[in-house]
Parts: sequence; structure tokens; C-alpha cells
Amino acid sequence: QVQLVESGGGLVQPGGSLRLSCVASTSIFRFATMGWYRQAPGNQRVLVATIFSGGRTNYADFVKGRFTASRDNAKNTLYLQMNSLKPEDTAVYYCNTDPVSDNYWGQGTQVTVSS
Repeated sequence: QVQLVESGGGLVQPGGSLRLSCVASTSIFRFATMGWYRQAPGNQRVLVATIFSGGRTNYADFVKGRFTASRDNAKNTLYLQMNSLKPEDTAVYYCNTDPVSDNYWGQGTQVTVSS
């Protein structure tokens, strides 16, 4: 069964940093365009960052300059480095393909930015 497992979330103060990881259970995503998504309470899930197989990235305007997505294809792992975190970044963060596949949603990892 193909799984994507996110980790690295937690509680952080405004201005702080976190690094999220997403590990795939197989190597099938190695050449796929992947995305980081987030869902805040009461809101729809939205795309935060896209990372192409070669490492090129695109970011949503609301995280541009603060978040950095990367991938290690040899480890079947995606990363999301989040700096200068704001309370409005509070959400559950997920990884998936871009565009998404409903087959690959994991449990996500909770990020809470609060003083």
C-alpha cells in the first residue's frame, strides 16, 4: 500500500521555525511533481508549495520568502522548511502529488503557531 507519512509539526512561537518531513513508502513518487498542502480549521485544504522532480519549486504568495520545499529522491522524502512562522500558518500540513490524488492523503502533521 502506498503511503505518505508527514511529521515534524508542533507548537512554535511566532517568528519561529519548523521543518516538516514527508516520507513515501515506495519510490513511485521519485519522478512525480509533489505538493505541500495545509488545512486550517474551517477552511479548505490549499496548496502551499509545489516541488518538481528536478527540485524546482513554486510557492503560494502567503508563504513566499518564508517557506522552502525540497526533496531527497534517494530517501523518498520531501521537506518543508518553515521560517518566520505566523499565527495564520496554524494548520494541518499534508503532502501529496500535484495535482492531488485522493488515494495518497495521509494523516498530516499539526503546526500550531502561538505565543
